[in-house]
Amino acid sequence: MYFAEPVAKLIEQLSKLPGIGPKTAQKLALHLLETPEEEAEALATAILTARKNTRYCSTCFNLTDTDPCAICQNPSRNRKLLMVVEEPRDVAVIEKTGSFNGIYHVLHGALSPIKGIGPEDLKVRELLIRLSKEPVDEIILATNPTIEGEATAMYLASLLKPLNFKVTRIAHGLPVGSDIEYADELTLRKALEGRRILE
Repeated sequence: MYFAEPVAKLIEQLSKLPGIGPKTAQKLALHLLETPEEEAEALATAILTARKNTRYCSTCFNLTDTDPCAICQNPSRNRKLLMVVEEPRDVAVIEKTGSFNGIYHVLHGALSPIKGIGPEDLKVRELLIRLSKEPVDEIILATNPTIEGEATAMYLASLLKPLNFKVTRIAHGLPVGSDIEYADELTLRKALEGRRILE
């Protein structure tokens, strides 16, 4: 389908976003062209403002507009409990649960030899430096239950256990509301490994 050059460029840029294919990019572009000009300008301003005013926290490497971030500055957080996650979006998801009151460390990825991502490409060195300065009782490894996430958790555990840290891994298993018959073998195995005593 033919589009005027400005529209084609907008579609091209939108299709570069993760999870946005050519058809969705086309749909979004046409929607943006039909929205009131103020809304389009507000979106453009929000993108530019976020790009300009957002950076990584120098302590935990989460996205922030202040340094250190609000979580690292919060005196009510349990500083003895450190959760290691892959990406800033993981912090947002965990915070939404309201069930964790510790602090975080964001790795910005996971080990992936196939993609050429090694420990030097993640915030592992920064984690070790941080742990040499901050007294932490427990490190919770909350990487994704993927091959890369599991490899990252095992690598970090091998680094941290000899330093006498209590290292734990979040449990993985069956999602609430699903049926056992639809779970794959790996999910069931993780559910069995992560079982706990009912109180």
